[in-house]
Amino acid sequence: MKLCMIGCGEHATSSHGPAQARYAATHPGTVLAACCDVDEGRARAHAERFGFARHDTDLAVMLERERPDAVVLAVPETLTAELACHVLERGFPLLLEKPPGRTVAELDRMVAAAAAGGPAGAAVPHAVAVNRRFVPLVCEARRRVERLRLQHIRYEMVRVNRRDPDFSITAIHGIDAVRFLADSDYVHVRFRYQELGELGPGVANIFMDAVLASGATAHLSFCPVAGVVVERAELHAFDHTLFLEVPMWAAFDAPGRLQHLEHGVLREEVRGDAASPSFEQGGFYAELEAFLDDLGAGRRPGPDLSAVRQSVAVAEAMRARQPEYRA
Repeated sequence: MKLCMIGCGEHATSSHGPAQARYAATHPGTVLAACCDVDEGRARAHAERFGFARHDTDLAVMLERERPDAVVLAVPETLTAELACHVLERGFPLLLEKPPGRTVAELDRMVAAAAAGGPAGAAVPHAVAVNRRFVPLVCEARRRVERLRLQHIRYEMVRVNRRDPDFSITAIHGIDAVRFLADSDYVHVRFRYQELGELGPGVANIFMDAVLASGATAHLSFCPVAGVVVERAELHAFDHTLFLEVPMWAAFDAPGRLQHLEHGVLREEVRGDAASPSFEQGGFYAELEAFLDDLGAGRRPGPDLSAVRQSVAVAEAMRARQPEYRA
């Protein structure tokens, strides 16, 4: 399995590089062939740190020389669609970071590229790196709630001094995590925006009240300029409540915790593994492992672009400061 990496910035260094190095070390036959970045110094440093054989600044040159079995793409969201299409149109299986484009139109362009790029009319295998779907504690919460009749989810994403003019780029994590936990799409979402313009253009606390196709409801809150870095969820079903602390970026709740209560009594508590690194706690290793293992076994990896289309659509509505979204 020959792997190439596109983008050697902070996210690649903190999450993808360590995951790739571990996978190569534990899966004989995996070759970290080359990594690419427009900054030659970043590309060289990434190759040296994580064990890639070569580094490049020209994506086309790297792909043509290496002819990889798999490619990972982690670049700014403004570049994702263009570069993903470049890879998919040449038939190379791709794991791409989220958001997979800033708009549904960009996502659909990538879907078309995947459909057209494969040999003999077969779509190019690909997956979106929505890592919350691979966080061990999130997966355990979903496993437990699948056996129950979910009524309501409350999902909270809090950050410190994130003055991004467009927080939807990060909020898509929570938007998609709720869909994953509920195993259901949104039917109707109402947004409320608490604008904090004195802190910078576009800075706001954002709240979502949603109805899901399953009949469950959800409330999501995004507070980017608060006093702590946490992601937490509450999942309520008949006689059962789950409290979930998602361990992202070695944040306040790391290594995370899941508490399962029944009839008001703590039934079980599952704690995250404090000995595991943050790239494992946050699902980054598991998403890479699933992608490469699926490719090696001839299975279609996922979630693919179509599976996260609605998450992109809701984030796009948030970016546009729309009052509501309807499926």
